[in-house]
Amino acid sequence: MGGDGKVYTLAEVSQHTSNQDCWIVIDGKVYDVTKFLDDHPGGDEVILTSTGKDATDDFEDVGHSSTAKAMLDEYYVGDIDSATVPTKTKFVPPPPNQTESNQNKTSDFVIKILQFLVPLLILGLALGIRSYTKTPSSSS
Repeated sequence: MGGDGKVYTLAEVSQHTSNQDCWIVIDGKVYDVTKFLDDHPGGDEVILTSTGKDATDDFEDVGHSSTAKAMLDEYYVGDIDSATVPTKTKFVPPPPNQTESNQNKTSDFVIKILQFLVPLLILGLALGIRSYTKTPSSSS
């Protein structure tokens, strides 16, 4: 089909989402893949789920061969107006909660103190009991 360099908005491309009229956007280019749907090795449903959005990640995640990528040229109809495609936001985890970190340090400290003191208390208690229960030896 060879495109004439026409620029489409995402809204225009989103009108072509059926198996009778299917357009997809990959790497900023618009492709009319309607004729390819029946020949797609993964079935037409795979492509149809990628319509109406930027399908670049879907296309790349599958790991298409260089032959498959070259086949796209046959279905090229134009470019996408990048201003109409929502930008992808990268997930940034929230910074670690400082109070939670301090709580962990405090509880670790308490555990270490108890690991030291409890055996000492048991030893002291055992010695105390022994000294109280010890019968005085009588010397004759």
